[in-house]
Amino acid sequence: MADVYDVVVIGGGPAGYVAAIRAAQLGLKTACVEKWINKQDKPALGGTCLNVGCIPSKALLESTELYETARHNFFDLGINVGEVSLDVPKMISRKDQIVKDLTGGVAMLFKHNGIDWLQGEGQLLADKQVQVTDQKGKKTTVQAGNVILATGSVPIELSATPLDGDIVVDSAGALDWEDVPSSVCVIGAGVIGLELGSVWRRMGSEVVLLEAQDTFLPMVDGAVAKEAKRAFEKQGLEILLSTRVMGSEVKKGKVVVSYQDSEGDHEKTFDKLIVAVGRRAYTDNVCASEADVQLDERGLIHVNEYCETNVPGVYAIGDVVRGPMLAHKGSEEGVMVAERIAGEHASVNYDVMPNVIYTHPEVAWVGKTEEQIKSEGIDYQVGSFPFAASGRAKAKGDTTGLVKIIRDKSNDRVLGAHLIGPSASELLGQSVLAMEFDATVEDIAHTIHAHPTLSEAMHEAALSADGRAIHIGNRKRK
Repeated sequence: MADVYDVVVIGGGPAGYVAAIRAAQLGLKTACVEKWINKQDKPALGGTCLNVGCIPSKALLESTELYETARHNFFDLGINVGEVSLDVPKMISRKDQIVKDLTGGVAMLFKHNGIDWLQGEGQLLADKQVQVTDQKGKKTTVQAGNVILATGSVPIELSATPLDGDIVVDSAGALDWEDVPSSVCVIGAGVIGLELGSVWRRMGSEVVLLEAQDTFLPMVDGAVAKEAKRAFEKQGLEILLSTRVMGSEVKKGKVVVSYQDSEGDHEKTFDKLIVAVGRRAYTDNVCASEADVQLDERGLIHVNEYCETNVPGVYAIGDVVRGPMLAHKGSEEGVMVAERIAGEHASVNYDVMPNVIYTHPEVAWVGKTEEQIKSEGIDYQVGSFPFAASGRAKAKGDTTGLVKIIRDKSNDRVLGAHLIGPSASELLGQSVLAMEFDATVEDIAHTIHAHPTLSEAMHEAALSADGRAIHIGNRKRK
C-alpha cells in the first residue's frame, strides 16, 4: 500500500520547501519530492535559488564588489593596502561553501519539522497520486490529500547559441569559472545578465551585453533605468540595445558571436559567452495526462488568485505559475497554500511585490512606475532625493543614485517606490511595508528616521513629494 500524506510538494526550491515547512508546522503530514543533484554529485534541497541562482550569485557579487572597492575606493577613504590580488578559486570555494551550508540547513529544517524528503523526480498522476522516480530509475507511488506543484524554472536556451562546455554557458555555468576570461559576451541585459556581467567585469573581463529590446530595463521606472544605464556604462559594461544575436561558433577555445543591429551584421570573438535571455517554467512531465491539470499557452500551470489549479486539492506555486519569477513570491505563495489547506484564510498581495537587481548600484522597486501611472490617467505627484545629498552616503563614498516615491494626489497613498543606490534592496522594505499597511506619503514624512542613515533618503523623498524636503531645493508646486 502506498504511503499516504496530507500534503506532497513536488519541488524543493524556495516555493516548495517553504510550503512543506509551513504545512508541517500546521500539523499536516508532509513529504517533499526533489531531484536536484549538486556539484558534489549529492542530492540537495533548495532548487535553483540556493544551488545555482540567488545565493551563489550574491556571494560572487559581494566578493567582487569588495575587490573593486579595495582597488578603486580605499585610497580615497584614506586606506593604503598596496596591490590587491584576486584568488578566483578561493572565491568560488567560498561560494560553494555558502551553498552547502544553506542547502544543508534546509535538510535540517525538514528533519526538525518531520518532513519526508523523497529523493527523485516527482510526477502527478490521477487522483492525487505522486510517482517518484529515484536516480536509479526505481519508481514508487505515494498518495496525497493535497499536492503542491513547485518545480520552478530553467534557463531558456537559444538554438542559435547552443551551450558548449565552459565556453558557451547558461547562468549556472557562469558561476563556476576559476580563471578570469579576458572578454565575455552576455546575451540579455536583464536582471541575470547585468548581475553576471557585473561579476566578471569587476574581476577584469571586458564585458559586452547584447539586448534585443530597444529599451533598457523596460520593467523599471524610466528615470531609474536611465540612471542605471549611465552608471553601468561608466563602470565599463558595454550595453548594446536593439541587437539580435544570429549565432555563435566555438573555434580554438573561443566563441565567435554573430549579431545584427541598425548598422548591419557583425562578428566578434570572445573568450566566453553567457546566455541569459530569461527562464521558462519547468513543467516537463510534471503532470501525467490523466492528472488533467490545465496549462496555459506559455506552458505555465493555470491557477486562480489562491494558486488553486482546475483540479481540486492540487495547487501550483512559484515559477510554474503567472507572475514574476522571484524566490520570495514563490515562498509567500507556498505559505498561503499551506495555510489554506489547513483551513486558514491566507492570501498574497501581488501589488506590493518587491523587485531587486543586485548590481552596484543596486536597483530596487515596488508598485507602479511613473510611466504606468501616467498611462492609467491617475493624478499623481513625485518626490525624489539623490544620494549625493545624503550625509551617510557621502561618508560611505557611495553617492550614485536616488530614491523616488510616487503618490496618488487624491488620497496620498504610495503608488510606487523606485530606488537606485547603496543598499537599495534593504531600503525598499520600508516602502513595501508602507504600501502593505496602506500608509500615506505623509505617514513616511512624519516618521522619524535616524541620522545619519541611508534611510533618510526615503524620508526626504516623501517630504519632497509635498515640496518640503529639507536637504535639497524643492521645485515649486502648482
